[in-house]
Amino acid sequence: MSSNCHIPPYNILHEHPSPFNVQRSTLMVTGKQINVLVVDDEPAIREMIRFALGKSHMTVNCAASGKEALEKINEQPPDIILLDWMMPNMSGPELTRRLRKDAVMKHIPIIMLTARISEDDKVTGLNAGADDYIVKPFSPRELVARINAVLRRSDPGGDDGRISTGKISMDTVSRQVFLAEQPTHIGPTEYRLLEFFMTHENRAFSRVQLLDHVWGTNVFLEERTVDVHIRRLRKILGTAKLDHYIQTVRSHGYRFVAEDS
Repeated sequence: MSSNCHIPPYNILHEHPSPFNVQRSTLMVTGKQINVLVVDDEPAIREMIRFALGKSHMTVNCAASGKEALEKINEQPPDIILLDWMMPNMSGPELTRRLRKDAVMKHIPIIMLTARISEDDKVTGLNAGADDYIVKPFSPRELVARINAVLRRSDPGGDDGRISTGKISMDTVSRQVFLAEQPTHIGPTEYRLLEFFMTHENRAFSRVQLLDHVWGTNVFLEERTVDVHIRRLRKILGTAKLDHYIQTVRSHGYRFVAEDS
C-alpha cells in the first residue's frame, strides 16, 4: 500500500516549547534542499515527521514498508533516510543491511527511529549500517539537528573541503590541520583518526570500532594500536592545550568532545 504522507497529524513527537521554531541556517547543509525519505508503517508518525521537516523546508517522501522504500529509492535516491526499527515483513535493521549491500544505495545515510533504548539494541542498529539513531519520543529540533549532523559526516568538509570544530580546523583538500588557527604537523594515521573524530563528535567508540573505521576492516591489528595513536594525537593537540578534546570512556574506548572551558 502506497503512502502519501497526508494523514491528520498525531502528536508522537516530544512536547517542546515552540516545537517548529527551527533556525533556517541549519537547513541547507549540503547547499541544496534536503530530500528525506521517511520509512514507517504508522501513518500518523509519517505525517508528523513530514510536517516537522516541512517546516524546516526539507522535501519529504514517505514509505509504509521496506518494499515500498526500495521502490522509491530506486526511483529517486534521497539524501537521507529516516527508518523505523519495527516494521512488518522487513524490519529497519534488515532493510539497512540490504541497502548497505547495494552498490548504488550503500552510501545513503540512515537514521534509525526507535523506541528501543537498550545498549544492545542501539549497537544492533549501528552494526547493521545505520549512521545514527534517535529514540522516540523526540523533538522536531532534535530530529533536524541529527539530520544535519549525519549529512555533515557523510560529506565532510562540503564544497571547500574544510572541517571545523572547537579550536581545530582541517582542510581535507590540502590535508592541513590548524590548532587554534596555527598550522600543525600531523602524521597520516593521526590525521585520519582526527578527521574521523571531528566528523563523529560526542559519540563513544570502542577500540575495535576505531580500528574498523580508521584503519579498515581488512587490516588485522591489536587493539592497543589505537591507544598508541591516541597518545600521539593527544600529544599533538596538547601543543595547543586541546588534548582534553579526546576523552577516555572507561571499559569502552574513546569519545571526541570539542568543549573549551
